[in-house]
Amino acid sequence: MEIARSTFYHKSKEKSLEQLKEEMDLRDRVEKICLGFPKYGYRRVTNQLHREKWVVNHKRVLRMMRENDLLCRIKKRRINTTDSNHSYPVFPNLIKNLTPTSINQVWVCDITYIRILTAFVYLAVILDLYSRKVIGYALSKHIDTNLTLSALQMAIRDRNPAPGCIHHSDRGVQYASSEYVNELRRYDLRISMSRKGNPYDNAVCESFIKTLKNEEVYLWEYKTIEDAKRRICHFVKDVYNEKRLHSSLGYRPPNEFEKLLMENQKPSVPCQSVLTQSVQS
Repeated sequence: MEIARSTFYHKSKEKSLEQLKEEMDLRDRVEKICLGFPKYGYRRVTNQLHREKWVVNHKRVLRMMRENDLLCRIKKRRINTTDSNHSYPVFPNLIKNLTPTSINQVWVCDITYIRILTAFVYLAVILDLYSRKVIGYALSKHIDTNLTLSALQMAIRDRNPAPGCIHHSDRGVQYASSEYVNELRRYDLRISMSRKGNPYDNAVCESFIKTLKNEEVYLWEYKTIEDAKRRICHFVKDVYNEKRLHSSLGYRPPNEFEKLLMENQKPSVPCQSVLTQSVQS
């Protein structure tokens, strides 16, 4: 019949009504995920869809997000909040090449600034290095020791760490002050500090701050410090700890990850040291 062999294998590119409906439902769900988490990349969107039992390839999700202009575009911004020019003692880095194996073994902390309508306010945070959960935070108009102490006291009250837990920070005066160091020693926390001018020593906390800025702070205009406190509290408790997927935790939220630990299910985590990961994790 002089018909090419490829004709036998030809499949029509026209989609059935069922396929079109499935495509529209998937697009709607992707858009809702991106609205809820504006800085999610296609990998996290894909993993969220898998958690909801969607059978979909990451390439398809990437194409769909690109076609609908849903891919995030992150602007890098940075301001120095560390004053290491002080006379207080500094401590060695105890977590270099260390990979924690459980919660409350290593805590990491940092300070960042947040702009409100007429000024800047400052946020101090403490994370558990193993579960990436925010366990302590405080917001203030002043970048001083009282700010970091408030975050520390929240973490101690909620976690009740055993003696020997490592507290890691930068060399800033807020963490090196006698008042703060005495509080750490009071609860038998081991003191660790980053090397001078090396942000990679505290990459996990830097990663959280970047996430906070891109997924919460840059999307709102806070008029007062009370506005900032209310929104950041919501983001930390209801979004970051409860819902946001973390690639380093096998695409689970920190609360779910810790719950599995408590149930002795031992969720798998990447084998490489969490300290050497990209801050984009």
